[in-house]
Amino acid sequence: MSIPRRAALALPALAVAPAARAQAPWPSRPVRLVVGFPAGSTPDIAARALAQHLQPVLGQPVVVDNRAGGGGTIGVDAALRAQDEHSLIVTIGGPGSIARLVNPQLPYDPATDLMPVSLLARMPFVLSVHPGVPVRDVAGLVAHARANQGRLNYGSVGAGTLGHLVTAEFAARHGLDMTHVPFRSWPQAIGEVVAGRVQLVAAAAGAVLPQALSEQVRPLAVTGEARVNQLPAIPTLREQNEPDIGVYAWIGLFAPRGTPEARITRLAGEAAAALAAPETHRALTTAGFEPLGTPPGLLATLVRAELSHWGEVIQRLGIRPES
Repeated sequence: MSIPRRAALALPALAVAPAARAQAPWPSRPVRLVVGFPAGSTPDIAARALAQHLQPVLGQPVVVDNRAGGGGTIGVDAALRAQDEHSLIVTIGGPGSIARLVNPQLPYDPATDLMPVSLLARMPFVLSVHPGVPVRDVAGLVAHARANQGRLNYGSVGAGTLGHLVTAEFAARHGLDMTHVPFRSWPQAIGEVVAGRVQLVAAAAGAVLPQALSEQVRPLAVTGEARVNQLPAIPTLREQNEPDIGVYAWIGLFAPRGTPEARITRLAGEAAAALAAPETHRALTTAGFEPLGTPPGLLATLVRAELSHWGEVIQRLGIRPES
């Protein structure tokens, strides 16, 4: 798979400089950053840092509006329905790219209704098992799963989420029969692995680091192009002779369809400036993210790559909302 190698390599080199403070009629009233997740979540942290930077620059109040639910899709839909030219969207990969591939009933289409502004931050997934599973690497996991077909469960935060798709594609590649068990949150999914009721999870690095560092779960591999700083001994999938895998949980800034290009460019520049601030960089790094702040085109390329790759995987594996 080649999503991040084509869509996200050399990200720091592509970061944009702060946009010029060009005079414009926008905004004429308070700006709303809609986040489809609760206060304190990493998308919320990124949104609040962005709001703090944007408010003096734009000359209007910038308010973070948390609309949690639906795996982030409720917030996106609320921002799009507003049609007020003053609502922006801070969301993650699923609701910002592939959610409609699994759920055709989604009231919006990320591919046509969202305009990418900036890829704010990313983190890889970490493939981890319960310590009682007798494996130490990916090859051992494959051998163990083949010897126990149909007996292993793996968790995720829902059908069609990246953690689900990464594991489902891995299982299909190796001919493994494992049962998917969806949960409402990473703490629930990881907690079931800690308890031993679920054997395997591919969780966002920041979500599973506490359990990995305390040896409550055993990390086997990282889905990114590089190892995770906090887990330097854990190799990437590529280092373990898996195909060209590079999958990330990410946070992006989007605007509704029809937003003027000049405004998109300006917002991308200001997002880069916000993420360059030491306090923002520190907050996201502590949460396990790599702060970025890219131009709009890079986020657009990432979304297209995810739609293409995961669309094929979802169709081939027959993944549905209830999978």
